[in-house]
Amino acid sequence: MSHDVHLTTELLLNAYASGLFPMSESRDDPEIFWVDPRMRGILPLDGLRISRSLAKTLRRGHFKITFNKAFPDVVRACADREETWINDTIFALYCDLHTQGDAQSVEVWHNGTLVGGAYGVTLGGAFFGESMFSTMTDASKVALAYLVDHLNRTGFALLDTQFITDHLASLGAIEIPRHAYHKRLAAALDVSANFRETDFIPTPYDVIQRNAQTS
Repeated sequence: MSHDVHLTTELLLNAYASGLFPMSESRDDPEIFWVDPRMRGILPLDGLRISRSLAKTLRRGHFKITFNKAFPDVVRACADREETWINDTIFALYCDLHTQGDAQSVEVWHNGTLVGGAYGVTLGGAFFGESMFSTMTDASKVALAYLVDHLNRTGFALLDTQFITDHLASLGAIEIPRHAYHKRLAAALDVSANFRETDFIPTPYDVIQRNAQTS
């Protein structure tokens, strides 16, 4: 369904609260349509799987993690691929959401260069994961591990991944039917959580220990 009305951050947040999210066919397509998948991807916040190789990468400690320090750069990097649904309108709107406190990012740095990250929208106790990127092996997995840990520490109840990929499934993401998702979403929206509550960045060892479903 394409939109005929001017898209605002308020409209976007209302859509997320109803279980919808926006996409565009391509970077150059100005049209935006709403999506409400029959099967929805989520990553249970008690179900993150840290593989032995990911645990090893984390323990090496060669990545630096930040939250909300380079939001536009993360979105830009997520859109920097041959096929993307992030057009200029979506980019601008998410930057506005970030400015008003309703969109968040996690950044992974290596020697001062942004090499991985993820971003999403927050409402109540729900985090709607939008996209992630990686230019170094495991950087997006590290971003997700820190994101899940942060969501747990700041009181979130739902991590929506929209769709499911092999990459996400390997980290513990599952698919649930639309009606089950809407039920979880309604419960999560009643939860009071604050992504920006803490600037504290845990050690890799803490992240591994708290998400001890290592495989």
